[in-house]
Amino acid sequence: MEKEKRQLPVVENVEITDAGAEGKAVAKINDKIVFIPYGAPGDVVDIQIFRKKKNYLEAKIINFHKYSELRTEPICEHYGVCGGCKWQHLSYETQLSIKQNQVENNLKRIGKIDLPPISPIIASEKTTCYRNKLEYTFSCHRWLTNDEIKNTEIENQQALGFHLPGRFDKILDINFCHLQPEPSNAIRLAAKKIAVENNLQFFNSKTHQGFLRNIIIRNTSSGEWMVIVIFNENNENKIKDFLEKIKIQFSKITSLMYVVNTKFNDDLSDQEAICYYRKNHLTEKLENLIFKIGPLSFFQTNTDQALKLYQTVRDFCMLTGKETVYDLYTGTGTIANFVAHQAEKVVGIEYVEVSISNAKENSILNNINNTSFFAGDIAKTLNDEFIFANGKPDVVITDPPRSGMHPDVIAQLIKTAPSRIVYVSCNPATQARDIEMMKEFYIVSKVQPVDMFPHTHHVENVVLLEKRMNKNI
Repeated sequence: MEKEKRQLPVVENVEITDAGAEGKAVAKINDKIVFIPYGAPGDVVDIQIFRKKKNYLEAKIINFHKYSELRTEPICEHYGVCGGCKWQHLSYETQLSIKQNQVENNLKRIGKIDLPPISPIIASEKTTCYRNKLEYTFSCHRWLTNDEIKNTEIENQQALGFHLPGRFDKILDINFCHLQPEPSNAIRLAAKKIAVENNLQFFNSKTHQGFLRNIIIRNTSSGEWMVIVIFNENNENKIKDFLEKIKIQFSKITSLMYVVNTKFNDDLSDQEAICYYRKNHLTEKLENLIFKIGPLSFFQTNTDQALKLYQTVRDFCMLTGKETVYDLYTGTGTIANFVAHQAEKVVGIEYVEVSISNAKENSILNNINNTSFFAGDIAKTLNDEFIFANGKPDVVITDPPRSGMHPDVIAQLIKTAPSRIVYVSCNPATQARDIEMMKEFYIVSKVQPVDMFPHTHHVENVVLLEKRMNKNI
């Protein structure tokens, strides 16, 4: 006898009251938190619970009784399926308010930190076409809608688009994305058309077969465009033919690159990027500084907001030209070079060696001669010997990954006791955790959130920590 499928519980007339972790809306049922995607505070809905945990539930909306006044109409045809831009249904003013509150709540609730008034979040002037980089995946098994699944005669299974949330074997074919200006969409659609017309095999992530794997599209504010195609097979003739067709169609491309990646993962940091046409890099300008961006280089993906972020960091440093500044997790040295003209000396540390090479190159490009960069695990590199060799920092800038700083790094900062620490974070929760470990020795004197990614729950936050005058460490 066939086992009956268990019916998921439904709860009616639930009012959504807040926005919570990972961009999900929040409601309460019998004092238990429920996380609900694509909801808005003020919605009254029927929900179906699909996951039960000890401390919370997860559910999806199956019916609306009342729509929140905070709602707006999503602009993207892929909204709700793609997994990106999950807050399109919220007005931008509401998004900013939620992000501001999340920064404050994390610092108070997790860090238990005494806060000054938090500066209003710096909004992004562009809420669409603000990204300078997108990466798409070729797949021979595209994501099918429920209606398509019922149609057994579907033959077109090819996709060039984004991974579905939690389904890295399934790719949603993208028709139009609002995140990057044109000709981004035109390049992607042309690449797919060329592949289909020439019977080129799209990648199969399960069998690891297929010719075309990924395409990365980058651009700068001055109108330069880079296209990087990642192939799964080193077939010189097929590669040249594909790239030549792309080149002919798009005169705006200033850098056409390719990578042959036959590994079982998508990491390109150990792969060689080969220049097929014109330059092997892009050039971006921030204020009077020029930054060289290679095909695999990290650069903030919202250029306009990156400038505002770096200006905030520089303002928080309060440099007079006499300070030794350490820039931890320096990446390609963007912040280090940005503040160098106002410091006596800047020391950058980053664990990725190729990034350190880029940082040094950018210093040379801008005639900056008071920077030095070191590659290594920061938790091991930042020790007493390193500080003795490079000088005690007056100011430390730290911009760690989402996981935050290693406890050994925090311990060394407390021991070294710089006058100011400027903490840049893309995750206010781990930022709050780290600051709590330092609050005995440092006070939080300024907090500035910056919205780098409209229509998402992500927010950057800059905190100025100043050494307590009565603490001799």
